[in-house]
Order: sequence, then C-alpha cells, then structure tokens
Amino acid sequence: MYVYILTNPTQTVLYIGVTNDLTRRLYEHSSGRGDTGKFTGRYQTDLLVYFEICPNATQAIAREKQLKGWTRQKKDALIAAFNPTWQAIDLETWAG
Repeated sequence: MYVYILTNPTQTVLYIGVTNDLTRRLYEHSSGRGDTGKFTGRYQTDLLVYFEICPNATQAIAREKQLKGWTRQKKDALIAAFNPTWQAIDLETWAG
C-alpha cells in the first residue's frame, strides 16, 4: 500500500491519497486532468512529489489521515526532505 502526495504545476495545491497500485493510480489521475468534477482534475494535481510504502491498508489509511491533518508548512517540509527539488517523480527512474 502507498500513501502519496500530488501537486499541481505551480505547487499551490496538494492532494494526499492511498492506493495499492501507484502506477495505475497516477495514470487515473493524469487521465482525469481537467475534469472539474474531481479534485485532481479541477486543480490539475497530477505531479507525484512524495510517496511512502505502508505494510497494509489500515496503516496506509491511518497515515493518510495523519498527513491530511498536518499544516501546509509541515507537509511542505516532509516533501522537501524526501524530494528537495519537488521534481515530479517518475517511478521508473526514481532513485530515491
């Protein structure tokens, strides 16, 4: 299970989610770009800037809720520690 954070090109919006297949979920987000009925489409949040692996769904959901409760400043610091340049992560080439 994965907890992940997406942002938009101007890094003004963050989206936090959970999935068991990060590659598939990123594709779903990017194919919904511009769909105003969905948060990620409306705000164009399809750039992966952070992710972590959790051992099971229960822990992933708990971590997602924890991150959603954090201030923007704390979320920004977490992303910067993991991905200092906030470059969009390509899972095929990410060296971590």
